[in-house]
Amino acid sequence: MMFARSSVRTLTQARQFSSSSARQTKVTVLGAGGGIGQPLSLLLKLDPHVKQLNLYDIRGAPGVAADVGHIDTGSEVQGFAADKLDDALEGVDVVICPAGVPRKPGMSRDDLFATNASVLRDLATAVARVSPKAIFLIITNPVNSVVPIASRVFEKAGVYDPKRIFGVSALDVVRATRFVAALTGKDPKDTPITVVGGHSGETIVPLFSQSPAAKTITGEAYKNLVHRVQFGGDEVVQAKAGAGSATLSMAYAGAKFANALFRGLAGEKGVIIPSYVKSPLYASQGVEFFASPIELGPNGVEKIHPVGQITEQEQELLKVALEGLKKNIQKGYAFVQ
Repeated sequence: MMFARSSVRTLTQARQFSSSSARQTKVTVLGAGGGIGQPLSLLLKLDPHVKQLNLYDIRGAPGVAADVGHIDTGSEVQGFAADKLDDALEGVDVVICPAGVPRKPGMSRDDLFATNASVLRDLATAVARVSPKAIFLIITNPVNSVVPIASRVFEKAGVYDPKRIFGVSALDVVRATRFVAALTGKDPKDTPITVVGGHSGETIVPLFSQSPAAKTITGEAYKNLVHRVQFGGDEVVQAKAGAGSATLSMAYAGAKFANALFRGLAGEKGVIIPSYVKSPLYASQGVEFFASPIELGPNGVEKIHPVGQITEQEQELLKVALEGLKKNIQKGYAFVQ
């Protein structure tokens, strides 16, 4: 399936898109001074769909803006200090939020919850107040829990539109695609992998059976590949030895997802990419949010595609994922009750 060819174009091809046919989008990055925020801001500056780029953080955003603003692309860049959050959000079309603390060795995404849940709640409250119609892309971890928090905040403010709030799970897709390419000796553009479920550990379910390239991977190699996709973040945290988490690859995945969104907003058809959103697929099992291939359009979520045909192994992975997601979602809701 499951990707239209347009949904797997990389940002390295961004220059091929005509800026005249692109909708000129105003974008705010919340947490622009951080490990993800800085490279994400750089990549967004390269995207021809971006007309205005507002960078906000509790520290450092004006400096990042001054630096990124010298890059010779058409968008204008402005930095906002800690007390200028409302100004940073005024009149924008898309808000991208990587704000929060990163993981350290030994930490799970759930360990981040106490700090990042508060950060996300407060930023979501500001977005709901100042730019309630903006599309809100959430990178802040743990995504499984903080997307429900943001949704409840918007609900309480009376401005909730589930089509406009996304948990960015694209890094799982990027990793799965790269790892399969490495194992099979193919170009990653020929090995797109659909990843469903959530965005942490065993809630991540790569659907290798839906990829002709990945079908050749079986047995122990298959188990190892699933584990690597599910826990690829740990690989980076350990390799950085306390100096950070997956920032550069997450920034790339976030910018890639944003580019797909911009193309959907501009009216391009067939832009499909997995994302963690309010979903009917498993709501009857108490899982109101779920990542599956999403068709993007002028209103954000245009269509939620089902998981499709999967193997018995993948069904077992999905069962475990749904159990974990149910707990993660309830944890998020309990935080804002």
